[in-house]
Amino acid sequence: MKIISLKPILFYSILFLLTSHLIVKAQETKTIEIKDAGAFNRDEIRFPGANILSKNDSKRVHLFHEGMDVWSDRAVFYKQRNFFKAYGNVVVNQGDTIEMFSNYIEYDGNKRFVVTKENVLLKNPEMTLETDTLYYNRNDEIAFYETWGIVKDSASVIKSNRGRFYMKQKKYRFLTDVEITNPEYNINSLQLDYYTDIDHAYFYGPTTIKGEDYDIYCERGFYDTNNKKGFFIKNSEILYNNRIIEGDSLYFNNPLNYAAATNNVKLTDTVNNSIILGHYAEIFKAKDSAMITQNPIAISLVETDSLYIHADTLVAIGPPEKRIIKGYYDVRIYKKDLSGKADSIHVNKETGLTKLMRKPLTKRQLQRLTPNEISKKNPVLWSGESQMTGDIIHLISNTKTEELDSLKILNNSFVVEKDTLGIDNYNQIKGINLYGKFVENSLKTIHVIKNTEMIYYLYDDDTQDLVGIDKSICSALQMDIEDNAIDQITYFTEPEGNVYPEKELPKNARQLRGFVWRGSEKVNSKEDLLSATDKNIRLEVIQGIHQEIDPIEKENGLRIPKKSKKLMPKPELTKDKTPKGPKTKRRNPLIKKTQ
Repeated sequence: MKIISLKPILFYSILFLLTSHLIVKAQETKTIEIKDAGAFNRDEIRFPGANILSKNDSKRVHLFHEGMDVWSDRAVFYKQRNFFKAYGNVVVNQGDTIEMFSNYIEYDGNKRFVVTKENVLLKNPEMTLETDTLYYNRNDEIAFYETWGIVKDSASVIKSNRGRFYMKQKKYRFLTDVEITNPEYNINSLQLDYYTDIDHAYFYGPTTIKGEDYDIYCERGFYDTNNKKGFFIKNSEILYNNRIIEGDSLYFNNPLNYAAATNNVKLTDTVNNSIILGHYAEIFKAKDSAMITQNPIAISLVETDSLYIHADTLVAIGPPEKRIIKGYYDVRIYKKDLSGKADSIHVNKETGLTKLMRKPLTKRQLQRLTPNEISKKNPVLWSGESQMTGDIIHLISNTKTEELDSLKILNNSFVVEKDTLGIDNYNQIKGINLYGKFVENSLKTIHVIKNTEMIYYLYDDDTQDLVGIDKSICSALQMDIEDNAIDQITYFTEPEGNVYPEKELPKNARQLRGFVWRGSEKVNSKEDLLSATDKNIRLEVIQGIHQEIDPIEKENGLRIPKKSKKLMPKPELTKDKTPKGPKTKRRNPLIKKTQ
């Protein structure tokens, strides 16, 4: 049997792998070439192992490495390290990708990394970049600065304290105190990603955009700078046409004069001191209008008593001084001592008139519905303990103070007040029209005119015992209101009627034609403006704007050593203009990989 030792085989295998790796690595890394120079010198004391290159009257120093040309007045080239430093009127050219100018450059050919300083100017076909110190990773085609920088394109100037330029993606990332100046807008941001080929900007952190007739704020957003439209989230708001638009998500299109908001929407009318809340809104600047849906609530802000309006859909139309608010479907209003319901509402800021209306009845409905059924459909208003209905209700406000001044109920007016001393007793007054007067936003007097009918429960002031039931008719009457209840009734033009003992007036005779008690519908607070269904509404899921991790900032990515953040001093020059090296050796301040 022949025994074969594995040791030589293992040794040669390892040797083969090592030599193969070294050959591949040597093939991958190319040596920097000296293309031209006016003078060649060596100084082993100051620059051991280096070639010292200088220009003359006809030639400048020209170095080349893998498609990148570098021209300068002077250079110190370390061939073994595949590294050089160059000084004076430095020009870097890499095909059609970049052209760069500075006063100083250092380059590591093995790492393909550039550091250039002093009056740095980087050019590409789309933009120029000016900075004090610029780092350029040729492997990843990323250029970046850590001090300050100014980027210019055909229309804009962009300033920032820090910045990155990803050449493959044609993307700039600006960090810290970002400012964009454009003839049509100005942008300030904490962080901005800008794609030069499509003119798209992404914002991360507090950001403002100021246009000719709009202001935008967001903490996360996207903006098409060419088409002037964008998408904004996180504490975003737009000041647009005398309105402040807020929402979890905002869309803005300036050429179309259009904006939209989704979830937790708030529209503030800065002129009329009013607010509209909801979960979806569309704003049309050209038409000076806004539409709000999904639980909208309009609030007219008055110092002493604000008015709240809810509807399925609210629409605000017209310039500030003539603004009209319309509400449709399931309208509910609320203010101190006053609330109401209707099918629709119309508020005119110029005249101070608010109309509560029902949906128009068809001829068939008018023929088939009873007065009671029609009364259920009519708009209703509650003032304290009084319920008032009619075909249409008008509330008139003082246009200067915005306090309620008067009330009109036209056609089929009906007033009902639940008797607090009787379980099923209701005071009732009906007529053709009703007119009311407010004092300090509280209803004080009510006039009911034409074909007036009344049922009223009378009590002894001392014993609180029921005296009788007054059932009368007259041409008109007046009610005085005190503490939100009927205090006194005055009849006009020879009233007719009787006061009946309770036992002598049947229960079916104690209700006037058209009587409906709608106490269960009463809006008792701001919380009652929304139904149970409204309160359980499911909001849209807002898609976020993903923030990519900066490869320069990655834990295992490329980093700048602390020393490289400071400008290296220039070497002193001898009489023959040969660079004199620094007294101590410095490591090349390059970005390096950290583990």
